[in-house]
Amino acid sequence: MNTAAQDTSEPLESARRVDLDITGMTCASCVGRVERKLGKIDGVTATVNLPLESAAVMAPSSITDEEILAAVDRAGYTASLRRPAASPAQGDASTSPRRGPGHLAPGEGDSERPGDHVHHADHTDHTDHAAPDDQMNHGPTGDVIRPRLIVAAILTLPLFLISMFPVLQFPHWGWVALILATPVTFWSAWPFHTAAFKAARHGSSTMDTLISLGVLAAWAFSTVELLLDPAMTAHAGAALGAGDMASMADHQIYFETAGVVTTFLLLGRWLEARAKKQAGHALKALLDLGAKTATVLRDGVESTVLAADLVPGDEFVVRPGEKVATDGFVISGHSAVDTSLITGESVPEEIGPEDTVTGATVNTSGRLLVRATRTGSDTTLAQMGRLVSDAQTGKAPIARLADRISAVFVPIVLVIAVLTFVAWMVFSGGDLHAAFRAAVAVLVIACPCALGLATPVGLLAGTGRASQLGILIRGPEVLEDTRTVDTIVLDKTGTVTAGDLAVTSVTPLGEQINGHDAGRLLALAGAVESHSEHPIATAIVDAARAGSATGRIPEVIGFSSAAGGGVRGTVEEHTVAAGRSSYIVTQLDSGALTAAEQQQLAEAEDAGATAIWVAVDGRIAGIISLQDTIKESSAPAIAEFTRLGLRPILLTGDNAAVAAQVAAAVRISPEDVFAGVRPEEKVAKVTELQQAGHVVAMVGDGVNDAPALAQADLGIAMGSGTDVAREAADITVMGSSLGQVVQAVQLSRKTLGIIKSNLFWAFAYNTLGIPVAALGLLNPMVAGAAMAASSVLVVANSLRLTRFGR
Repeated sequence: MNTAAQDTSEPLESARRVDLDITGMTCASCVGRVERKLGKIDGVTATVNLPLESAAVMAPSSITDEEILAAVDRAGYTASLRRPAASPAQGDASTSPRRGPGHLAPGEGDSERPGDHVHHADHTDHTDHAAPDDQMNHGPTGDVIRPRLIVAAILTLPLFLISMFPVLQFPHWGWVALILATPVTFWSAWPFHTAAFKAARHGSSTMDTLISLGVLAAWAFSTVELLLDPAMTAHAGAALGAGDMASMADHQIYFETAGVVTTFLLLGRWLEARAKKQAGHALKALLDLGAKTATVLRDGVESTVLAADLVPGDEFVVRPGEKVATDGFVISGHSAVDTSLITGESVPEEIGPEDTVTGATVNTSGRLLVRATRTGSDTTLAQMGRLVSDAQTGKAPIARLADRISAVFVPIVLVIAVLTFVAWMVFSGGDLHAAFRAAVAVLVIACPCALGLATPVGLLAGTGRASQLGILIRGPEVLEDTRTVDTIVLDKTGTVTAGDLAVTSVTPLGEQINGHDAGRLLALAGAVESHSEHPIATAIVDAARAGSATGRIPEVIGFSSAAGGGVRGTVEEHTVAAGRSSYIVTQLDSGALTAAEQQQLAEAEDAGATAIWVAVDGRIAGIISLQDTIKESSAPAIAEFTRLGLRPILLTGDNAAVAAQVAAAVRISPEDVFAGVRPEEKVAKVTELQQAGHVVAMVGDGVNDAPALAQADLGIAMGSGTDVAREAADITVMGSSLGQVVQAVQLSRKTLGIIKSNLFWAFAYNTLGIPVAALGLLNPMVAGAAMAASSVLVVANSLRLTRFGR
């Protein structure tokens, strides 16, 4: 889809990116026309995205914005510039693993506030153009199309009935048909006429051209027939005899064709516009995750300010349960921060002074004092927004089958109509009426009534059944990729696993010190952890209560928590401590772990577990291992992916040991496991697979997955995950089971197959009918009946989807 760049003397370093919003595109041929016009400018390459109605243009610095906009205008479309996004800050503090208090990167202390350079703010740019309601595919939005569709449907129903069923006809019904058809032809079908006019003005044609000509021809020819012979509908149809009926059939009045074609195609456009409405909301949902306010500490006084007003160097307080307002490093305090938003890891990260923190992550326990290092468009969250934007903008639009065929079909039909008119004028002795009637019959029989139903009705049936199964499919362009996908990339946390820690084993150590077997050890640990808010503590307490016959755990007195990841208290006259190895050694009489104990710890961690030590009365009592639990549906679903011809790949921000353990449990090959992968690296991995020739589906549930979901050929989000992931995805399964993802792939492929067969029969009908009409052998009334039959066939074929999975 990218237009090849021509040779240019401009050095590569001088190339700049210009982002455009483009209105007026209606089909794949429009995309090609814009790219060709832009590509004619020396040194310019362009990628045009039809669903987002946008273009990413790479141009030498010598090419002005006005030249780029003028090229789009010459192609027949309207373009406007997006404001440039700011580049991420280079060499700032957040790139360093640790920062000491009072140490700022150069320029941090005197950086501009976001309000001083808001035109660079990434969040402003992307929110402005995220699926604007006035810029939907095919020009008009669903809100604009809807009243036209309603009027068309209301007027077309009686029009169709009185035109097609003589028993319903009354004296002078033709004039009523004219009155009913006129607003449908000229007001409801106006979007088709304007699109056809724009294309004609630039010497091209689209499916809108054929629709417009067919609708106008049907109305105009019927009106002329009625005016030339007003008596043709002077009598009620039910009162006519057999001879009269035959005579009536010779009269060419088919206002209903104009009405039916307009109504069905408006229905298709409305369904498309509705499906597209959420296309650009991923960025807004992503940025909405950030903290709205921050508690700033200035001159020893706390005050609440907008998070957007923070500047590098500001110090702010983060209390338990609050979001970190922006990127920075800890000045004082210890806590566990839930970083799953960014890293996808299920275990909160223990942090202390000089550790970096990321905006929008959640502080789960202690109070933190943080110094801001990156704000506004330079934050990690804003950079993730840019990743989503770039991935969506760069995604090649999927040309609709009807549009691809119409690129050839429409010009051919127009040529045939003209040749038909000329041939009849030559061979019929200049019979203008017969020539015009035959030429119009070609346009009418070719007018794609069934095509208007082929995609939307198939989509309606497929997505209707999908919704019953808890699967949301964004639109028809999504289905095409499901057929060609050969690789499925799976996020671990929340997708393959439940995302919740659970106790998997309790291992007493030593010689059953103080008689502490596994159950007793868990009860003591649960008691001392019961006063902690840490997610690990919650998992241990839940396991202790579940293992108790009474569902209760012992009381703890003298509870205390300490920096470094541990808790301590007195339980039933025993001093009990629990925590990571760095903490637990401070609670031991020996002050160190033995070699055997260290080996036990290594074995637990090698198995992919989070290991928590328990010490009783100053001596090691055992290890409690916790792991993210694997969903029951994951292994069968992954086996089904393989059967469907998809190669499963596990991609996770967790460590290698955890990833290997999960992969083994669900039977993913070790060479298809990639651990310790950050969000931008997930995008890189998906891109790498695509560049290797694979068509990639990505399944995820977190904010950290959103860029990769957008980059993938097919993004599938788990409904149990974040709004950002769902907005960035092409398909959303509303549950948390990978089995639904399997169903989504199967149903999408089935739906696409149905739509393709619909299109085949629709085009076959047109193709076979055109030569018959050109020879003057096709009565328009018969053509109308055949058109209705083809539509019924399309509907019946689509309804097969309602039985999927039963």
